[in-house]
Amino acid sequence: MILTMSFARLCRSLVRPLVAGAVVASCCAALLSGMALAQDTQVRVPNFWDPKAVHDRPAAIPDKIQFLATDDYPPFVFRDPQGRLTGFNVDLARALCQELGSSCSLRIKDFEVLLPALEEEKGDAIISGLSRGLPSTRSLNFTDDYLKLPARFVVPTDQIETFDEQKLADKTIAVETGSRYEAFVTRFWPEANVLSLESEAAAREAVRTGEADAHFGDGLSLSFWLPSVAAEGCCTFAGGPWLEEGYFDQGMAIVTRQSDPERAAALNYALRQLHQKGVYRELYLRYFPLSFY
Repeated sequence: MILTMSFARLCRSLVRPLVAGAVVASCCAALLSGMALAQDTQVRVPNFWDPKAVHDRPAAIPDKIQFLATDDYPPFVFRDPQGRLTGFNVDLARALCQELGSSCSLRIKDFEVLLPALEEEKGDAIISGLSRGLPSTRSLNFTDDYLKLPARFVVPTDQIETFDEQKLADKTIAVETGSRYEAFVTRFWPEANVLSLESEAAAREAVRTGEADAHFGDGLSLSFWLPSVAAEGCCTFAGGPWLEEGYFDQGMAIVTRQSDPERAAALNYALRQLHQKGVYRELYLRYFPLSFY
């Protein structure tokens, strides 16, 4: 399970069907660069680490870390129009190795063979959005989450001042049919009118056209849709973020073999250090200039 593949679908939805991979990458790069102008003046960079906790540098630091990933996973790992690997996870892996003083490499594999490659020691750590909930991953070591993926509301921009997420009686909320977002809205806002549509794109469009008062969905993909041409400047984030357990609490982490706890401990230490030193903030704003928090 890849937790954020919805962004890849978003990029593809903004260009013609059957486009080449380079065109998709170009689309993603354009969104990333263009959205720098749309960043809210009050930037929200998430913090998943206890600022008061003190963590000593581990005694065992690996000399090298070979990361495993798939390269069709924008904005985390993808190829730019020149075919070069880029993305949030690519730069995060590089920064982790620099913090630890370890040599670093990134090996690209198809998603289906990432776990076998790790088990066969063809790499040391997977940085590709693996879920903790999969039976095949329950015996592995996961680092702390380095990114969680909240749900968010989006509403028409001219309604932002009057929208109250605690008062949704008679409001029409567009959601994707069968999604966890639909389940959440149905359970926690039973007084709202739920408009269930066949796709995320259709639910977003319902807000843009005025068919719905708000859309509740994936904050990550919405952060790229809001400043896109497709959105036509219609909408903005409102309320949240929502990270409720059992719905939106699964985050992104790095996976190592069960027999390699030292490497996981070293990566955890480095993740905390990157946050404390401001490196994580820099990477987050580079790839998510419109924060989804």
